[in-house]
Amino acid sequence: MSSLKIKLNDDLKAAMKDKDLPRRDILRALQAAIKQVEIDERKELDDAGVLKVLTAEAKRRREAMEAFQSGGRTEDAEQEHRELGMIEAYLPKQLSRDEVKVIAQAAIAETGVTSLKELGKVMPVIMGKVQGQADGRTVNEVVRELLS
Repeated sequence: MSSLKIKLNDDLKAAMKDKDLPRRDILRALQAAIKQVEIDERKELDDAGVLKVLTAEAKRRREAMEAFQSGGRTEDAEQEHRELGMIEAYLPKQLSRDEVKVIAQAAIAETGVTSLKELGKVMPVIMGKVQGQADGRTVNEVVRELLS
């Protein structure tokens, strides 16, 4: 069992003992998402796989939060924000936009990409370097700025 799954399980037990219902619920949801991926792929996930699931769940919360805010449902947006905060505790530190820019500049130089038409060549290189540390949307925006 991966160390990240063990940590999630231990934190779930602590939340249950402390009667921290919101934390308990989000940890159960995360474990369910991990279990579903394991069932779908028919293998036990390692830390990298668990991290990928947690990143996807964080992205889902961000998108839901934006949708609720644009729809005027502030209470639901705040709930999604709280859940996102709990999920981010298990994710690696997120890179700042400037840090992503430095990595993107190096990748552009490495691949020799010169135009926006070649965006598809440089994105996989950058995403491989920032996996779990930066949102794909942010990376895409930075690369587009650099290439235009």
